[in-house]
Amino acid sequence: MTAAFLLGINMSVAGIFAVAFAVVAATNRLARGAWWLALGCGMAIIYFVLEFLLRQQVDPAPIGIALFLVFLAALSFSLIGGARHYRVEPPWTAMMAIWIATLLSVPVIFSMTYGSIPRLVIYQLPYVAMQTLFGVMIWRSGRRQPLDVLLVALQAVSAVIYMLKPLFAMIVGTARAPQDYMATTYAAISQSGSVVVLMATGLVMLLVTMRDTTAEMLARSETDPLSGVLNRRGFERRADEALARGDEEMVLIAADLDHFKQINDSFGHAAGDGVIAHFAAMLSKAAPPDAIVGRVGGEEFAVLLPAALLSDGRLYAESVRAAFATAKLPVLGVDRHFSASFGVAQLMQRESLPGLLHRADTALYRAKAGGRNQVRVALVDLVPAPVCGVA
Repeated sequence: MTAAFLLGINMSVAGIFAVAFAVVAATNRLARGAWWLALGCGMAIIYFVLEFLLRQQVDPAPIGIALFLVFLAALSFSLIGGARHYRVEPPWTAMMAIWIATLLSVPVIFSMTYGSIPRLVIYQLPYVAMQTLFGVMIWRSGRRQPLDVLLVALQAVSAVIYMLKPLFAMIVGTARAPQDYMATTYAAISQSGSVVVLMATGLVMLLVTMRDTTAEMLARSETDPLSGVLNRRGFERRADEALARGDEEMVLIAADLDHFKQINDSFGHAAGDGVIAHFAAMLSKAAPPDAIVGRVGGEEFAVLLPAALLSDGRLYAESVRAAFATAKLPVLGVDRHFSASFGVAQLMQRESLPGLLHRADTALYRAKAGGRNQVRVALVDLVPAPVCGVA
């Protein structure tokens, strides 16, 4: 298999991924960094075209320098795209340092004997540094899912391949002139390694992009845009997952804003929306990190507290109730306080989410009937223990 054939495969693969990332970017605004990744793949195509043109040059230096810098640009754009996707700031300082060192090394590299080991080592160093920086960036983003770890591993493999290229050249030999590069065994080995890593990296990055985009779309579909907490569908899905884990200690708090219709009638729906958003923020702020908070109706909310007892749920509800009853809401433009009522129920053995919600709602209705702005708990009748000696 000739190096020219492998180079053609590399160019085709880069083109496929360039189109794929461009389509993702054009059709989904949530795909951060996809345009940069498409640009990186596009620069790789230019690199492969230049490789073919190199054979026809009388003076190979201009094309050779362009090849050196274009491939580094492809890696740089891919790094920026990866950083945008992982929602971290691109390592601009480190990237700039690599580029400055690379530009300063150009006169040195292209004044050295072509194919010499020192030249090959210096030539590969910017690529090693950029691939390493890509892997470090992903790792420092904090993402540790299997695809993320695999992507980090691929960056490490790519860096190792670049470092080993001078060794391969020393073992199998390389061309005496740049125009003869494509006819060498070294070129075939180099392009073989490149096509494998390019395909693997592009595929994994595309899978990561689709995975995270799908997850973000799901999160948005399950989030109430007004309050910022889960909507009913999102709350029920997360709560069902929590119950399926089999935790025995769990508490559900049902909450409802008192006289909410009067708020809308007196101050307008914008003011009502402000009250809902403020109340949701108070529920979320007072809840532990693993709590599930949702808006399950117009002015109705539910909070599931894992690893909690009935007393914990009541304490949480009381703290939110008291804070909300004394809070000033400047969004209304009036100096008035509002209140909410709460019902608290603890999960019973083998109880489903609808049953738990029903008992919490029953306690909430009792709080409403008892005068509002209060917390009531759902108490269950205990089965009496059998008397000894009685059948």
